[in-house]
Amino acid sequence: MTINLQNQTFELHPSGAAFWKEEKILLISDVHLGKISHFRKFGSAVPHKAMHANFLRLSEVVGKFHPKIVCFLGDLFHSDLNSEWNLFENWLDAVKAEVVLIAGNHDIISPLKYEELGVKIHSEWQLKDFLLTHHPESRVGLFNLCGHIHPGYRLNGIAKQSLKLPCFFRRKDQLIFPAFGEFTGNFMMKLNDEEKAYAITQNEVILIENS
Repeated sequence: MTINLQNQTFELHPSGAAFWKEEKILLISDVHLGKISHFRKFGSAVPHKAMHANFLRLSEVVGKFHPKIVCFLGDLFHSDLNSEWNLFENWLDAVKAEVVLIAGNHDIISPLKYEELGVKIHSEWQLKDFLLTHHPESRVGLFNLCGHIHPGYRLNGIAKQSLKLPCFFRRKDQLIFPAFGEFTGNFMMKLNDEEKAYAITQNEVILIENS
């Protein structure tokens, strides 16, 4: 689904990423690399192959859009260094785009490790009329692109069925990105006036508004 924000064009992708067409920037939030390895270390029965799923999805979405810049809106890694750092290094070797990280609360790995790999780190990034952050922010005159919350939306059917889906959540001056990573969970959002949810399924993005 393509939407317009501040006279700029964004394509929302079912992976949870969005492509800013004018700037050729691929925006991705809350991948939480290393979380699966962290769970396995402490005895959770998560399949070993699951850790590769994030990298496959990252490669697929980068391959689709061929961005100039890949910008992670925080929580790229879940915790300390573990075996998935090596997978991240291998993934970066195959990416031609510049990679930028807006540091999130889980990004505790030393910035020097990222700098060694050529990844640029910012606490926030102001570009045109946009403020890119990890935590949702409100700044006069700027539209906020952010993550952190892992927004989701509950769809209710006429026979009391319900379906929980991750979503992009849009407020008047803000777009909150869904978590890109596997095993991240969602926080169910409710729509108020002037708010919209763009729920994501396996193959499409669905607009949901207050009726």
